[in-house]
Amino acid sequence: MSREFAVDMRERHEQAIAEATADREFPLWIDGEARAAESGDTFATRDPAVDVEITTVPRGDAADVDAAVSAARTAFESEWGALDHTDRADRLLAWTDRLREHTDELARLESLDTGKPEAFAAAEIEEGIDYIEYYGHLLHGDTDERIPVGADTHAYNRKEPYGVAGLIVPWNYPVLLTSWKLGPALAAGNTVVLKPAESTPLTSTRLAQLADGILPDGTLNVVHGFGDEAGAALTNHPGVDKLSFTGEDATGELVMSAAAKNITPVTLELGGKSPFVVFPDADLAAAAETAAEGIFYNVGQSCDAFSRTLVHEDVHDAFLDRFVEAAASWTVGDPLEDGTMVGSLASEQQYEKVREYVDIGLASGAELVHGGEGIDGDGWFHEPTIFDGVDNDSRLAQEEVFGPVASVIEFADYEEAIALANDVDYGLASGVATEDVSLAHRAAADIDAGTVWVNDYARFAPGLAFGGFKRSGVGRECGAETLDEYRQNKSVVLNLD
Repeated sequence: MSREFAVDMRERHEQAIAEATADREFPLWIDGEARAAESGDTFATRDPAVDVEITTVPRGDAADVDAAVSAARTAFESEWGALDHTDRADRLLAWTDRLREHTDELARLESLDTGKPEAFAAAEIEEGIDYIEYYGHLLHGDTDERIPVGADTHAYNRKEPYGVAGLIVPWNYPVLLTSWKLGPALAAGNTVVLKPAESTPLTSTRLAQLADGILPDGTLNVVHGFGDEAGAALTNHPGVDKLSFTGEDATGELVMSAAAKNITPVTLELGGKSPFVVFPDADLAAAAETAAEGIFYNVGQSCDAFSRTLVHEDVHDAFLDRFVEAAASWTVGDPLEDGTMVGSLASEQQYEKVREYVDIGLASGAELVHGGEGIDGDGWFHEPTIFDGVDNDSRLAQEEVFGPVASVIEFADYEEAIALANDVDYGLASGVATEDVSLAHRAAADIDAGTVWVNDYARFAPGLAFGGFKRSGVGRECGAETLDEYRQNKSVVLNLD
């Protein structure tokens, strides 16, 4: 990155920050109003593309979580809890209409806060709004179930909300993953206390502010803060009836442990080390493009990223040439500029983690065939990187890098491909490249992962459930059944005799 380009980018981002924050604050949002933290403390959120402060937000802690849970409980037991399915649906749909009017604003904030290309941020926000809308529409056909016990008995199942849902979301897709949780939690009739990641808190605040006058006060509350302060207070709170967390598996263990103390039901969407299996009959050019998208989209900061590319030995060399060519087309640049495909990593911490794993790959004996370098400048940019000849038992292949680093691993036959694909602690997502439909179905059945994409990557849609096997989590998001993640069943039996 040239000095001139870096200077221009910094000036462009400083101007964008000034415009995005003009006459705009990002406070805690509790009981339908803006609040400072009880402690009065704040912390800064920074633009990782230029390492410049965007603004400061309140540093919430246990006292603020208490206030938010109390407000959520009051709303659940009063106005929001009193609404029927249709009324809740209408409120959610009115909210999505308002959010769509602010897509450009939200996309700019998301890009500044995360470092991702603004065009990608806009697409993700549109998709997130679609999920909230989906759950609003889903309510119109939602009914209780009658059970045919006998002629003298009327029996049915009631599906009731838990009450107050605590939602904790990560920094890599702030609006999209928040929407995955907010849609079903609110549609099911719960009220919410949302804890966004401390490094990307801005769009969560705007989502809540844009619900003002549509959702009753206290229905959606937002508490900024750090994991060991606000996050721990939320997961340990006895007034929280349901927890949903997305993040790394080690933190998921802590959330699950905290939930167990209060016997709080929990949904966890955790890490991944997803395989992309390229069989010898695959369209290699298309497979290479898919592999590149699977690891370089969002700078590899995706829990479902295709971080392990498993390639049949007969097509390894031909595929690798195409993979390197595809990687070169993923242009690194200013997230606010059209045409940029690879923005900055989300933080200095994430940049240093990627650099560490590049060194691990080099030390392991794997061959660096593309990229491998950080990019000079004020922000946290890194080249798309490909290692070949990676040992599936190595740290590079087993541990989640969460960066633009691909590991290419050869296999000799179908059985070895499946064994390698499944030989990790995770099972969130996977991919298969083949022209043989029977082989695709066979591999989809044999791979231990919650999602299998065939000749594709990251094809999501409202109604298509997403979640993991093994250490990748518990429960499912995005599907119709996700409503039941936020509801509990009650059996009612009436003796008519």
